[in-house]
Amino acid sequence: MTDDAATHLPGTRRSRAARAALADRCRGVTEARWFGAAVFALIIANALVLGIETYTGVVHDWHGQLKLVEHCFLAAFTVEILLRAGAHADRPRDFFRDPWNLFDLAVVFSAFLPAVRENGTILRLLRLARVLRTARFLPQLRVFLVAVGRSLPGTMSFLIVGALLLYVYAMVGWVAFAESDPEHFGSLGRAVLTLFLLMTLDGLGDSVRAGLEISRWSIVYYASYVLLASFVLVNVLIGVVISSLDEARELEREQEEASGAAGVLPAGPVPIPVSTPTPLQLAGIEAERELRERIVTARRALDDLEASLQRVFAPAPHEAEGIPLGASADPDPLTREPHPG
Repeated sequence: MTDDAATHLPGTRRSRAARAALADRCRGVTEARWFGAAVFALIIANALVLGIETYTGVVHDWHGQLKLVEHCFLAAFTVEILLRAGAHADRPRDFFRDPWNLFDLAVVFSAFLPAVRENGTILRLLRLARVLRTARFLPQLRVFLVAVGRSLPGTMSFLIVGALLLYVYAMVGWVAFAESDPEHFGSLGRAVLTLFLLMTLDGLGDSVRAGLEISRWSIVYYASYVLLASFVLVNVLIGVVISSLDEARELEREQEEASGAAGVLPAGPVPIPVSTPTPLQLAGIEAERELRERIVTARRALDDLEASLQRVFAPAPHEAEGIPLGASADPDPLTREPHPG
């Protein structure tokens, strides 16, 4: 090993140790309860200030003070983001893997861009986006927002099907009721607006009565549309949202378990984890044990049967010596005396 490599290794170790020490200090601050409560209070105070700025008289009288308060909020949120980034100094990639960190980073540091600072509308929208950061400190709200994001593909499918349904029924309504009811079905746009309001069951009774004056078959038109649009499609949308909510809760639980497992680092040697068997595993173990007991019992029965068969079909002692049953013990027939008579 060269001298440069030898001097480089201690320097690398010192830099890693410094980053680890910085991460531990920042993590000790960011994981404290008072830190989360303080940031949550700042977000709520920022929302209140935004509401106060909607009153023209207050802004005119307290313009300088409100500007100073906004700068204080921006400085506090900047310090918070820096502390959160410092808590990942030993593993910077983990900071950018968290979507909430990326959202906070974009919301806070966008205010420093010159184009944003000069545009009051965009700046107000960014300040309003800080209110959404309360989801970081409210688990239920965080789960809800994640569920909304995961339900977007299903919601898009719902919107496409709903648009097709509206278009088809609007064309049928225009063909059937354009001449008799031009106010509601005089054009495709009016028909779509009328049916969209009927989807919420608003004015359904008036529409049905007006349709019955034109034709009795209009009840089939309105009944089928209300059944499909107000009941079937809406229930499908509710099912998509509920399914996404369950997925978001499961994802939140997995992330909490992963963060909890990563945050607890034992000081000594890592013990081999002994996993507690699940009910399904316990049932499998019990079934395997019962099967082994049955195999042992079957083997014993086979051994007993084999011994019994050997005792039944075993030859008699004289047969074992080669003498047939009922014969004399003398092997030579010539030595036997003849039978009298």
